Amino acid sequence: MTQPNFETIAGVQAMMDTTPLHRLLGFRVLSMDSASGHFSMAASTGGNSERSDGAGQAHGGAIATLIDSTATYACCVMLGRAVPTVNLRVDYLRPAAGQEMVATAIIRKAGRTVSVVDVEVMAGGKLVAIGRADLATIS
Repeated sequence: MTQPNFETIAGVQAMMDTTPLHRLLGFRVLSMDSASGHFSMAASTGGNSERSDGAGQAHGGAIATLIDSTATYACCVMLGRAVPTVNLRVDYLRPAAGQEMVATAIIRKAGRTVSVVDVEVMAGGKLVAIGRADLATIS
């Protein structure tokens, strides 16, 4: 496996595409800023993310995976290396309906041993879920 490139959207997308689940759910990097800790990505609410065939809503597991991955890659971009999740909390606010979900992360604390990242997920112009991830940043 080649060294991860967390400096460009194309590099992060290439790294993300090495994970079968990310490919299955069609995760796409939209934007990133290592200085501010902002990172966003998108996924379809249908297809492999759908709650059940024809439901028109994303499954909670797909939403949680989107939150976890968005938080993780936000930290990866800031630190320039991979980090594992140590805790994840998800609050579902309403069904994720529409064409796609967009998750936006902001790093609240980039600590020496643990970082805290908040993520909002929008779908159909509405806030559908919020999450918080703690990531192990100690090397």
